[in-house]
Amino acid sequence: MPHKITLTGSATGPLREYDRYVAFDMREKGSPSAPKGLKKSTFISYTVFVAKKAFNKTGLTKKSIMHEKILIQGEPTLDIPIDECPGEVGVICFQITVLPNKNDKEKNESDAKKEPKQEASTPSESQNNTESTAQGEVQEPISQPVAKDENTEVKPIQTEVQQAPTEEKKDEKKKTPLSNQPKGTQALLNFDDIIVPEEFLKTRPNPEKTQKVIDFVKRTGRLDEPITIEKGSKILKDGYRRYVVAKTVKMDQVPVVYEYQK
Repeated sequence: MPHKITLTGSATGPLREYDRYVAFDMREKGSPSAPKGLKKSTFISYTVFVAKKAFNKTGLTKKSIMHEKILIQGEPTLDIPIDECPGEVGVICFQITVLPNKNDKEKNESDAKKEPKQEASTPSESQNNTESTAQGEVQEPISQPVAKDENTEVKPIQTEVQQAPTEEKKDEKKKTPLSNQPKGTQALLNFDDIIVPEEFLKTRPNPEKTQKVIDFVKRTGRLDEPITIEKGSKILKDGYRRYVVAKTVKMDQVPVVYEYQK
């Protein structure tokens, strides 16, 4: 009987294309409670190999595969060179499926429940509108003579109201989002704009240290240190572990420190 393996989750590394197949990295952790006398299981990194025809049928792209939750069914292999298989275990994919997002299901169910309530409330709203228009028609002849005096008094009040939003906008510009970021942060960069060299992709960050950074992000909502990026080219220079963590927790923007070209 062949060995079978099933993986669920999102890609933790960029999509790599070859002649007849594509490859990407995934990561999974075992059960948190091990039997008595045995150590707890740790993270295991996998490199999944999928035929291009099967991958194209899913509708996934290089960017969406980092955010969509997918199901992989296949067999493990140890015969692929490490250059093509940076993960600890290679997986030959026989079937790939995009799993539905739980948030989308909840939104659709809540929208379906709200629709009948909105339809039931429409007659009462129309009745209120007719009553308000009827009251307005009765009050109009009484309020017409005073309308001119009221307009002259309202003008200076309107100018004050218009000035208030401009002052609020100035205050908003003064507040910088970098104050909530780690020390040394020079800017916030979109995660998808960062270019990772192949030499980093061949390395494997220590799972225990990586998990500590993940726990820190979940607790504080930010990275512990900024990532070093080359100014202009946006090539990753240092902080590959924090880059992997940002992918794992699906951060849209990451704090960076620029290294200028020599």
